[in-house]
Amino acid sequence: MEHRDDRKSRGDSEGSAVLELLKTIVIAVVLAVLIKNFVFNTTLVIGKSMEPTLHQNERLVCLVFPLYFSDPARQDIVIIDAPDNSGKEYVKRVVGLPGDTVAIRDGAVFINGVALEEPYIEPGIDTEIYQESEWTLGEGEFFVMGDNRNPGLSVDSRYFGPVQKKNINSVAKLRFYPFNRAEVF
Repeated sequence: MEHRDDRKSRGDSEGSAVLELLKTIVIAVVLAVLIKNFVFNTTLVIGKSMEPTLHQNERLVCLVFPLYFSDPARQDIVIIDAPDNSGKEYVKRVVGLPGDTVAIRDGAVFINGVALEEPYIEPGIDTEIYQESEWTLGEGEFFVMGDNRNPGLSVDSRYFGPVQKKNINSVAKLRFYPFNRAEVF
């Protein structure tokens, strides 16, 4: 009989170990989801819309939690939901803030009538317009653009209009790959 009790004890022990392993896995998954959705995440740059600042296949660390306490600032690089509800995300730069009037005239961007200094775009490239040339932003609205102002290379607020704050998912703070281009924003 002692032999039978030993097997039962061993079975209980193995079952307990499996249960502990499952608990650990569930906790790890829950923590990963919480961190990704509420603290920080990583993003892969796809396309040319942010050149020369960001290039295809670069990887960014993006912070989520600051958006719970403040709005993104002008010139922040943000990750937004694609306005076409495709489930994609776009990487863009904040140009206009709530209450601003953004205008594009003679190839330059103006904020409330003052030309915006944009050291992040290629010199000599004009900012084109798609349909409209002036936007007045309401509460919680942001005007975002790609740094690549060559015609047709950035689908941004010039095309789809202002972005609501709720559609801004995170703020890029670090390019970590490729390592030779690592940079804090």
